[in-house]
Amino acid sequence: MADRLQILIAQRDPTTGDLRGNLGEARAALAAAGAQGADLAVLPEMFLSGYQLQDLVRKPAFGRACAEALAEIAAETRPGGPGLLIGGPLHEGGRVHNALFLCADGAVQAVSRKHERPNYGVFDEKRTLDPGPLPEPITFRGVRLGLLICEDAWEEPAARALAAAGAEILIVANGSPYERGKHEGARMADMRARVAETGLPLLYVNMVGGQDDQVFDGGSFVLDAEGGRAVQAPFFESRDLLTIWTREGEGWRCAPGPVAPTPSDHEADYQAICLGLGDYMRKSGFRQAVLGLSGGIDSAIVAAVAADVLGPENVWCVMLPSRFTSRTSLEDAAEVARLIGAKLDSLSIASAVEATGQELAPFFAGTESGLTEENVQPRLRALYLMALSNKFGHLLLTTGNKSEVSVGYSTLYGDMAGGYNPLIDLYKTRVFEICRWRNANHRPWMKGAAGPVIPERVISKPPTAELRENQKDSDSLPEYPVLDAILERLIEGDQSVAEVVEAGFERETVRKVERLIYIAEYKRFQAAPGPKITHKALWLDRRYPIVNRFRDPS
Repeated sequence: MADRLQILIAQRDPTTGDLRGNLGEARAALAAAGAQGADLAVLPEMFLSGYQLQDLVRKPAFGRACAEALAEIAAETRPGGPGLLIGGPLHEGGRVHNALFLCADGAVQAVSRKHERPNYGVFDEKRTLDPGPLPEPITFRGVRLGLLICEDAWEEPAARALAAAGAEILIVANGSPYERGKHEGARMADMRARVAETGLPLLYVNMVGGQDDQVFDGGSFVLDAEGGRAVQAPFFESRDLLTIWTREGEGWRCAPGPVAPTPSDHEADYQAICLGLGDYMRKSGFRQAVLGLSGGIDSAIVAAVAADVLGPENVWCVMLPSRFTSRTSLEDAAEVARLIGAKLDSLSIASAVEATGQELAPFFAGTESGLTEENVQPRLRALYLMALSNKFGHLLLTTGNKSEVSVGYSTLYGDMAGGYNPLIDLYKTRVFEICRWRNANHRPWMKGAAGPVIPERVISKPPTAELRENQKDSDSLPEYPVLDAILERLIEGDQSVAEVVEAGFERETVRKVERLIYIAEYKRFQAAPGPKITHKALWLDRRYPIVNRFRDPS
């Protein structure tokens, strides 16, 4: 019977479908475990294949490639050397499982199949994966380990079954995406509940990195049998962390180690946005970004994020003025570019707007000028920006915040055009707060300049699209604090119109906002992806029909 076990938490960042790259990361974790004297290295859920896989997981050719990669890494474990616990898909008998494989002594020694399949929010595993049986403990170096795969630890049955069957330590392999407040809220509460129910200590290994619209925040940790936090890995970065376990009486205890602080909500949001953008670009093969810099707050913070992720030398800001662009906007865009150290060019759309108007004049004869003519401007800006992106291989970043995207205050094939939107899950009021946080804070991982990067005038001036004379956003929408409060109730809270009115908002305003949300669904269906920050992001968390005549009668 062993009395000591050393386990390396390998909190690392896989790339979906990159089996060779992920094998390289697994080899590095195995080597780190050997160098630090660990008995076992533990990687996150579905690490071998990347996560989430969606329908790729059911492709037979992909399943065969994953099996070959698993056999390769298993063969590299050596007798007397560290074992490796790695997640990946398992194709067997026409079924596909989310599995966890124990590799040791040159072979796969044990397999645990995920029992619970999440089917809410961004998860769709009941559609793509088959359930495994309730898990049983596996024995490794004389210790009975209870293996749980993400959702298995968020529900009771699997952990209870493992404890009843004699497990001594619970190990949870996770691909748990970031949501604001989730770590110290639901994540810690549920893991402490499993500890309380079983009386067993728990080691939780979480993935880190961005995948499409999801960001995995890391923050792996160990809870002792009383629910206390023995160690915690940093957030939003790859990190190996050695944990040392000893048998004390009838149970096991992890020696206290580093406990990285949990970042504030504003810092965590900013890190999630940056990691999401950085991984989206790196994993897609982009190294440089281009964006339209308008002199407004949204494009300013996107430029700052891009500079922090890529370095300012890899960020190309383009001002695309029309005859409605104010001198203030020109000055503010120039100051933002100067502060972040990015290249700024000016490319006027004025002559193109005039030429387009002349060409359309015969068709528009007898009609009043209005929104159609205004929307020609952002669409021409998109034409120019996409041309620059296409010609020079830069990823075009869009800059619409969640408030605008929610109510359709954006132009399809205009300012919505691009490859990635860092702000898509941040309401406008949150954008203001994030700007002030970034101005006051700089971290070692940031490649952008220290100090304020968003001029105060950009933060404090009234928002405007500048598509007509003296235009302000508030001409078309409620003031953003009011709009965002209503949106949070209608979207995040799923409240009725009556409930929002009872909270103190004018019925006419609430009905207008509800209508705008519904009729903008077709725009969101075509929007660029961006990082999920809240529990109700506008893509996979909130799925509504495009054609929808329902309006709340309350």
